[in-house]
Amino acid sequence: MGYTLTQKILARASGRDVVHDGEMLWVNIDCLMSHDPCLPGVASVFHQQFGAQARVWDPERVVLIPDHFVWSADAQANENIRVMRDFAARQGIVHFYDPGTPAYKGVCHIGLAEGGHARPGEVLLGTDSHTVTAGAFGAFAVGVGITDAAYAMGTGQLPLKVPATTRVNLVGTPPPTLMAKDMILALLGQLRVDGATYETLEFGGSVVEAMSVDERMTLCNMVVECGAKNGIMAPNAATLAWLAARGVAPGEILHADEDALYRRTLTLDVSTLRPQVARPGSPDNVVPVDTLSRVALGQAYIGSCTGGKREDFIAAARVLKGHRVAIPTFAVPATKAVFHQLIVTTIAGQSIYQILCDAGVMLTAEAGCAACCGGPADTFGRVNDPISVISTTNRNFVGRMGHKQAQIYLASPATVAASAIAGHIIAPEAVA
Repeated sequence: MGYTLTQKILARASGRDVVHDGEMLWVNIDCLMSHDPCLPGVASVFHQQFGAQARVWDPERVVLIPDHFVWSADAQANENIRVMRDFAARQGIVHFYDPGTPAYKGVCHIGLAEGGHARPGEVLLGTDSHTVTAGAFGAFAVGVGITDAAYAMGTGQLPLKVPATTRVNLVGTPPPTLMAKDMILALLGQLRVDGATYETLEFGGSVVEAMSVDERMTLCNMVVECGAKNGIMAPNAATLAWLAARGVAPGEILHADEDALYRRTLTLDVSTLRPQVARPGSPDNVVPVDTLSRVALGQAYIGSCTGGKREDFIAAARVLKGHRVAIPTFAVPATKAVFHQLIVTTIAGQSIYQILCDAGVMLTAEAGCAACCGGPADTFGRVNDPISVISTTNRNFVGRMGHKQAQIYLASPATVAASAIAGHIIAPEAVA
């Protein structure tokens, strides 16, 4: 009997030859990330448990990335970042990406990858549920709570239960406007919010093998919306090239064994899959876009760790080129590097930046989470009225983007762009 990708990584991290589903292990951590909503709490528990003068287990492996409430005048938001800054200075944290400095990244999950902290075969913990994004690089990446993060910060270890693995094979030939966001939404519609509780979703198949890094990150990012512990996939050629271009040594490249024992195997043929939309209230409330024809919209949003990457904006720009949006449309790059790419990446001789501006999109250079998680009243793109919004973000719970009576629809960047042009929900190919 062979072993899954997650089993192999956890075996390495625990000093074992093999591990089995359901076992509790002491796992050695390769990287611990925290951000502005959680680091003050993590630091408090860390000092309570390890002492006022305690030092983190490895200042080169603790990564601090403010991203949630960065560009705001809100006093509490600014205080959280001040606490991060002071903690990083006292602890000698090597990787603190301070807002307003050249080091700043943006959204932590994309910044982790850009900074070379998401590496194949490693264990990455983060104080945010969407830390699972790094599974796109073949890492075992999971979100943890404040207490677990504080313990890991002090010891470099954490007890973890080996999750059972569901294998998800994506096959077929994707239609031109279909994106990874549509595929993960379709999977969420099938599994529902609790359909993979404390499981690994291991992605494979011809579609995943051919996917770009940005699209692979989108798939892994949203596995938590069906209760999964993590999402993961073996690095493909595009992933290894992406890492090499950033000077990141790939580490140990692991693959699941052909005879690995999975809890179950799911296969999704994307050849005839229509663009998907999650209706308000839950990311698993998914239907094909065509069933929502003529749902009027008051706002559109392109951004977040799920929908604010380079290829997300390219997909949106391809739809937007030559058109004007009919509703207020906000765009927030996930990181500073993504914003730069909007300027230098062109379609038919025109930069992505120019296409968005010509279409009437309100684009900010201030990378971060912005309105994805609502935030203070001055947050760029925040939904302040009880309107219907279509967004590339990953969650549409009540109040998620601001106003508690707003109706949030989740879709791919291509579908959001088309809908922004039409003023109602529409499929990308319907834009002439």
